[in-house]
Amino acid sequence: MKKYASLLLFAIMLNGCDDGNLTVDTIDFEDVAAASCTNTVYPNTLIYKIQKQESILLQLPQGSIIDEPTMTETLPDKPTVYYIDNTSYRVVYRAYDGAVASDNICGAIPPRTPNVTEEWQANGGEISITTTQSLTAPDETTGATRITGYNHNIIFNNITFMKPAGDQTEKQLVFGIYKTTPAAALNLVFPETASQCTTAKLKQVYNFNGSASLIIDNIDPALLVNVPTLGKPRTSVITETTNKVTYRSFTKGTGTLTSDYFCKDIPPLTPTVEQTWNADLTKNSTIEVSTTSAGTAPNVVYTHTIVLKAVTLTKGNSHFYLANNFTLGTITVKAAQ
Repeated sequence: MKKYASLLLFAIMLNGCDDGNLTVDTIDFEDVAAASCTNTVYPNTLIYKIQKQESILLQLPQGSIIDEPTMTETLPDKPTVYYIDNTSYRVVYRAYDGAVASDNICGAIPPRTPNVTEEWQANGGEISITTTQSLTAPDETTGATRITGYNHNIIFNNITFMKPAGDQTEKQLVFGIYKTTPAAALNLVFPETASQCTTAKLKQVYNFNGSASLIIDNIDPALLVNVPTLGKPRTSVITETTNKVTYRSFTKGTGTLTSDYFCKDIPPLTPTVEQTWNADLTKNSTIEVSTTSAGTAPNVVYTHTIVLKAVTLTKGNSHFYLANNFTLGTITVKAAQ
């Protein structure tokens, strides 16, 4: 009797393992890391998750994943929402007869194995994306923070899959976090010497490097007085109209950034502005100027060192802390001026 029972158990085990097929009733990829195809095979954005013998694919038009927080400290969350149409916005689940890898998803010529044994295509539902930014820990010396990336929490609401056995609707299916990094790091290293316009825009002070500029528009004239400060810097609050601080980055390959770009009522078209960041006016940030002198009359030279104090830069809902003290640069003028 024991002999027949053992043979029956072996037959059951053998039958359950003979083809490697995976039978699935529910989908759970929440804790699996998401990735995307980086080649040119797909004209859209293809984000996917794989685990063992399963994959879930999310296809979106280019530009659908936006590196911009959908909420701030003062604004409630307003997720980015797209609707599944199985054409431009697609969600597909697949089961395989063996272990699946990224080449099975993104390869120009996918491997012949494993084979897809079951596929569910979504024909309705909502793609909800909540985005937050990731910041570095504040620098121990300067307090500065920098954006390291964005976390996109993707959830499918009321998603309906077309299954071989019939349609199946899930009230909520968590796809999980998809992480992106900024396309280009902001260049915040500037020369020691800044400049001031000598044209009609005399109140503009600026500094620039090969790919970015930092500007103070309508600087308070009381800050740049040719009198030594003797250890007591002059200060003035950054506002929307006075001491307006703007950082701009420029697109590589669209022209060379030179001093000719500045001091114009209408900025040149090239190089092309890539990003514009403005000082957060809710933070009570200030500009501080220390002035020293050298030489004797009539050849006295004054040096103004301009420091941005406790400035947070913002672009849309993104933000980072520039530093407790960030030196824009020094301006040197002769007494006769």
